[in-house]
Amino acid sequence: MFFLLRIAFWLCVLAVFLPIGGGGGGGDGPNDKERASIDALSALAAAGATVSDVSGFCERQPDACAVGSQALKLVGERARSGAEMLTDYLGDSVSAPKTTATSTAGARDTLTATDRKPAWRGPVPGRSA
Repeated sequence: MFFLLRIAFWLCVLAVFLPIGGGGGGGDGPNDKERASIDALSALAAAGATVSDVSGFCERQPDACAVGSQALKLVGERARSGAEMLTDYLGDSVSAPKTTATSTAGARDTLTATDRKPAWRGPVPGRSA
């Protein structure tokens, strides 16, 4: 699932940087002369106007704003629970005591020779070899 989200993210980033259209003539977007007239200050002014317009959205559409806030709350709760699960997982693996090879070798070699012998199993009835 996370792989698909990463792919979607990188495709969106790629789509932002890809040029759209053939360069100058037949599209609905700005032509080369109009693109040259857009500078950083006019883009900043347009961004400010967009932010002020979005801030008044809840006054114009209160129902859509209420549904959107509940959806954001749900996404936030899911993100929080996912972060807690990740923290628990990483906390368990990070806080596990680190042992050296000498201490684990002694702890692993605790079986005696009789313990290592496999249990005897007789022939299975009704089955020929």
